[in-house]
Amino acid sequence: MKSKVIVILGQTATGKSDLAVKVAKKIGGEIISADSRQIYKGLNIGTGKITRKEMRGIPHHLLDLANPKNKFTVAEYQKQASDAIADIVRRGKIPIICGGTGFYIDAVTKGVIFPEVPPNAKLRKDLARLSGSQLLQRLKKLDPVRAKIIDRDNKVRLIRAIEIATALGKVPKLAEIKPEHTFIKIGLYLPPVQLNKKIEKRVKKMFKAGLIKEIISLKKFGVSSKRLREFGFEYNEPTVEKVIAETVKYSKRQMTWFKRDKEIQWFQPKEKRAIFAFLRLKNVLPRGKKKARR
Repeated sequence: MKSKVIVILGQTATGKSDLAVKVAKKIGGEIISADSRQIYKGLNIGTGKITRKEMRGIPHHLLDLANPKNKFTVAEYQKQASDAIADIVRRGKIPIICGGTGFYIDAVTKGVIFPEVPPNAKLRKDLARLSGSQLLQRLKKLDPVRAKIIDRDNKVRLIRAIEIATALGKVPKLAEIKPEHTFIKIGLYLPPVQLNKKIEKRVKKMFKAGLIKEIISLKKFGVSSKRLREFGFEYNEPTVEKVIAETVKYSKRQMTWFKRDKEIQWFQPKEKRAIFAFLRLKNVLPRGKKKARR
């Protein structure tokens, strides 16, 4: 029988981390982060990275792994996440993948096989000078199919797609292999008005906690302005309003990605009872837990 892995996903500010900890407490689980920025050291306030206190003693994996000056690829994430799942299962615990990076989640849950194309430093340097719209136009000429579905606001992915298409003639359709585990996907969502209010509150809290100091600290550490822009941290004049606007845009891109996955069971964050009933239905909650919930 395949081991079961819970996936808690959704847009930013929907309460994924809090729910993951509560679920882990009930089922004896450990959490694997699926956030493409929280994997880097020093990116704490700006990514809303969970604190030790908020973890409440639950082990968290794949946080603070990489130097922000270097790139951590989705293929690397896929391997490390798969290794973490295997280790957690081996110790008799239940893995809980938690995050908002759909590409990372798909890499693990769908068993995506990525094309082996080594980085082309010269090409990347040349492409980095172009705007997002210019990169998209170039990709359209090389691979119009890929250009239709790519995140056109993500310069890193646009450059990588052009790099692959240049080497192979086109970006191959990502192959998928049958997953080794059964993935139970829980999506958290909020109506747009509520979500935007939560994003506004979170961003204001980030500024109060020292977001600008964190950006300055990253620069002093040697993280380039170009690299900071890739993280979404570089603003000419950082303001609460601008960060809120960019975060709202990002949340919309997240939902566009998640909507394609029909395996996700959606809940509002307040529907805790319904979520745990769903987990009981999937035979994830241990026996006897239902009675203990009086």
